[in-house]
Amino acid sequence: MRKLPALANLHARKNLAFIGPGGIGKTHLAQAYGRECCLNGYKTYYLKATELRDKLRRAADSGSVSRAVAALVKPSCLIVDEVGRCTFDKACTDLFFDVVDRRYEKDCANTMILTSNTPTNNWDEFFTGDDTLLCTLDRLFDRASVFVMKGASFRGAELEIFSVETTPLAVRATA
Repeated sequence: MRKLPALANLHARKNLAFIGPGGIGKTHLAQAYGRECCLNGYKTYYLKATELRDKLRRAADSGSVSRAVAALVKPSCLIVDEVGRCTFDKACTDLFFDVVDRRYEKDCANTMILTSNTPTNNWDEFFTGDDTLLCTLDRLFDRASVFVMKGASFRGAELEIFSVETTPLAVRATA
């Protein structure tokens, strides 16, 4: 974790994954890494898995696949947040493979960051297709740092609960 601000994964062309329960800081870490990339002059693109799926579906429907894939390959840092919050159909799974494959072959500083509440061995529930998912995961995690995170949620730390009791108020009716 201490090495993350130095962007070692970016320069080593290694992906990052933050896996664990909700509220423990996965998205925060991914966004902080992306911000550090930006501060160092690297293009960064952040999107939720649902946005990625919708972008790929629109590209497939409109015939603009090569443009959409190229746009996702271009940034040095691509962050896909909340993998497992939606299901990718076969066409979207195939296009996701194309993005991962082209980024894997990219010969310059680049990283892909994924966050998920679901362990990777259960991702087959969210990606449709034959062996495409296995090939995708093989490339994603060939050169990767995976942080399996545990702990209690940070959310709700500032929650305030008030107990209020009301008393009936007698109102005088005027005729």
